[in-house]
Amino acid sequence: MKTFLASAALCVAAFAIPFSAPRSAAADDQGLKQGDYVAIVGDSITEQKLYSVFMEDYLLMCKPQVNLKATQFGWGGETSWGFGARMYNDMIPFGANVATTCFGMNDGGYSPQTPQKAQRYHEAQTSVVEQMKKAGVRFIVVGSPGCVDSDTFGHNPAKGEMYNATLASERDIAKKVAEEQGVTFADVFTPMYDAMAKAKAKFGHEYDVCGHNDGIHPGPNGHLIMAYAFLKALGCDGNIGTFTVNLGDNKAELSPGHELIWFGNGRLSIESSKYPFCFYGDPKSSSSTSGITEFFPFNQDLNRLMLIVSDAKADQNYKITWGEESKTFKGEQLSKGINLAAEFINNPFSEPFKKVEEQIRHQQNFETPLVKQSIHGLIDCQRAANEEEKLLEGVRSILVASDLPLRVQSELSVKPVRHTITIEEAGQ
Repeated sequence: MKTFLASAALCVAAFAIPFSAPRSAAADDQGLKQGDYVAIVGDSITEQKLYSVFMEDYLLMCKPQVNLKATQFGWGGETSWGFGARMYNDMIPFGANVATTCFGMNDGGYSPQTPQKAQRYHEAQTSVVEQMKKAGVRFIVVGSPGCVDSDTFGHNPAKGEMYNATLASERDIAKKVAEEQGVTFADVFTPMYDAMAKAKAKFGHEYDVCGHNDGIHPGPNGHLIMAYAFLKALGCDGNIGTFTVNLGDNKAELSPGHELIWFGNGRLSIESSKYPFCFYGDPKSSSSTSGITEFFPFNQDLNRLMLIVSDAKADQNYKITWGEESKTFKGEQLSKGINLAAEFINNPFSEPFKKVEEQIRHQQNFETPLVKQSIHGLIDCQRAANEEEKLLEGVRSILVASDLPLRVQSELSVKPVRHTITIEEAGQ
C-alpha cells in the first residue's frame, strides 16, 4: 500500500485539480446557469446510461445554458441510504454544483409500502440533500423513482399494480423532502406511468415502457421520459430556436444560436450551434425513441425549433424541404409556426447528433468503473492506512481529473451544423 501511495503522490502536483466546494445552496438560487456542472445520481437505472446520456445530450447540444457539463453516478442495486453513506468519497470530490437524484426502485424492496420503509426513505433522502447542501451543491433536484411496467414486472399485472402503489408513495415522500429542504422536485413516476398507459392502448400490451425483461429497467423509450422529467425540473425552457421569414420582402430573422448565411427565393441557409433533440428507430419498438414522444410533451416542452412564415397565405399549401425530407403545410400553419424538430424526425442534425451522443456514451462508460471501482476503492484504503490520508486525497484528485479530458471531448464534439430550409408554394 505505501509503495502504491508513494508512487501515486509523485503525480499529484502535475495532474491534481484542487477541489474547493462551491458556495452554499440558497433557495432563491435555483435553475441552470452558465458553466454549471451537473451530477446525475441514481441506481442501476441510472447506470444503464440511457436517461443520463439523453440529459447530457440535451445539456451539450440543445444548450439551455452555455458551457454545461455532466457526469453520471449510477450504481446498480443502490438505495438512497447506500448513496448517502458513500457520497462524500465517490461524488462530492468531482465538484459538481448541480445534482439530480433518482432513488426508490430498490428502496421499496419490491413489496408493499410499510411505515418503516417510508420513514427510512424519507430520512435517507433528507440526509442526501443535507450532505449536498453542506458540500456546496447549489441546485439540487430530488427525483422520484419511475414506475414498473404494468405487464412485464413479474409478468403479472397485479404485481405491477402493487409495486407501482409503493413507488407512487415514494414519489410523494420525495416531493415532501424537496419541499421541506427548499429544493426542486422532479416527478419521474407520473409522466412515465401516464405515457405507459397511452402507449399500450395504441401499440398493445406487448409494448413495454419500463423494460422488456424485468419491467424495471426501461429501454430508450422509457428513459426518454425520465430525461424529460429531470430536464423540466432543471428549468430547461425548450426554446431551441425560431426562424421567422417574410417571403415577399426576402427577409429572415433568426434567434440566438443560429446564424443566417443567406436567404432568397424561399431558400434559407443557416449555421446552427444549438441542435434540436433528435429521435431514432421504429416508432413501435421500445428500443427506439421516435414513437414514445406521441404520449408525452417532450417536443412541446423541450424541443421547439420553430419556422414562421409571416406572410404565408392562409389557404395556400407550401412545400417545406429540410435536408432530404419534404412535407406540405397550410399557410395558416406556417404563419403560426411549425416545430421543425417534431415534424422532421430525419433532419440535417440527425447524424451530427448521433456522433456527439457516441462521444457522450464513451465518456459515461468510462465514469462507471472510475467511480465504482477506482474511487470507491479508496474507502477501504483509508480504513487500512489512515496515516496516509493526504496521499489518498491526492490519488482521489488524480482519479477525478481523469474524467476531465473525456468531458472536454464531449463538449468539443458539438460542432456547428449548416443546413438549408426551402419554402415553395405547392398549390391549393
